[in-house]
Amino acid sequence: MNLFIQETGEVVESTMPLVEEETQTVFDIILSGDPSGTVIICILILLLFVALYIYFERLFKIKGSSKIDDKFMLQIKDHVSNGRIDAAKILCAQENSPVARLTEKGISRIGSPLEDINGAIENAGKLEVYKLEKNVSILATIAGAAPMIGFLGTVIGMVIAFRTLAESEGAPEMGTLAEGIYTAMTTTVAGLIVGIIAYIGYNHLVVKTDKVVHQMESNAVDFLDLLNEPA
Repeated sequence: MNLFIQETGEVVESTMPLVEEETQTVFDIILSGDPSGTVIICILILLLFVALYIYFERLFKIKGSSKIDDKFMLQIKDHVSNGRIDAAKILCAQENSPVARLTEKGISRIGSPLEDINGAIENAGKLEVYKLEKNVSILATIAGAAPMIGFLGTVIGMVIAFRTLAESEGAPEMGTLAEGIYTAMTTTVAGLIVGIIAYIGYNHLVVKTDKVVHQMESNAVDFLDLLNEPA
């Protein structure tokens, strides 16, 4: 029962129902469309979780690999110059970073021709880069596949809409016609969101990896210069 006051001050009863605002949750949006659209959105949500997991796992790994003591190469130079090869190897093992592992590979080849040392460092560097880029290609695949999956949902939604239009006798009901269009729009939005997130994450990881690779190359050059210094 609703009450309101007239201008005369008299309280009268109103039979007009109150309009309640309906709020939709994410699950309501997912389940409101055609079942085929629901399946596609669920696939996109799964791809989003995979993309986020790979991104954060690789980000923490790359950040950990880029950490190195600023005095590391100075200590290596001091040990090698004074013939303390074992101490230099122990220092590399304690540092436990891509740069340290490359340096240790070079130290273990001391006494061999410089070309052999350089080749050993390059091979070790390729292995370190492979470790850093592990699963990053999956992120790139998701970045490209997610919008295509969303577009597939768009096509399916439009097929549903036109099928409803073709099967209707006379003017079709807007509710049944809108279901296909709703499926088309929601899957498109979901695919683009997942694709954009994966694409940004992939490129950010590539930039971070390039910085670590540059760091490895710089320290490798410093180590080779150390071996070229006159005794």
